[in-house]
Amino acid sequence: MKKKKIIGVLLVFIIPFMLVFVANYSIEKNAVNKTFTDSNEIKKNKVGLVLGTAKILNNGRINLYFKYRIQATVALYKKGKIDFVLVSGDNGNKNYDEPTDFKNELIKKGIPANRIFLDYAGFRTLDSVVRAKEIFGQTSVTIISQKFHNERAIFLAEKNGINAIGFNARDLTGKYGLKVRIREYFARTKAFLDIMFGVEPKFLGEKVEIK
Repeated sequence: MKKKKIIGVLLVFIIPFMLVFVANYSIEKNAVNKTFTDSNEIKKNKVGLVLGTAKILNNGRINLYFKYRIQATVALYKKGKIDFVLVSGDNGNKNYDEPTDFKNELIKKGIPANRIFLDYAGFRTLDSVVRAKEIFGQTSVTIISQKFHNERAIFLAEKNGINAIGFNARDLTGKYGLKVRIREYFARTKAFLDIMFGVEPKFLGEKVEIK
């Protein structure tokens, strides 16, 4: 009886650890040769899907993940590697609007407003990639975010019938970057489980034509 109890306790710890390992390994392996840091090397897609994040941190400083995604999007657009930008992010309440923050900044950087489309219901990466297909009609996209995020988004996109590549925005190092990377291990595990259990976006809605 005692032996069974020990085995049970071990399984409680081993199974979650194995799930985290398998999810992270699978997602990283799947993305090999599908993410790019040089805009000269990446193929053209009609739409670049920018994954949203907050513009301002709690300490009042600019979020560098936001800043670097803006830079990556502008670089890709100016190189002619995307014709339109689809910004997908959280607009959970009137005081928090990731897509509009991105749009305003992209316009300042020279991308015409009529080339930018907003998805206000990109609450999670899963929602963003699935809605890009189901609402905005895209079956082939260039995802724009940091490499670790692109890898997860590509996995989710492909599992939902979307051909996806990623353009990597500059990443962060140091303490803050490490915290985000640790969270990413668990986000990948959640993405893996979402696919296993067929989780769908929180909202769908009326279709929008990008043209």
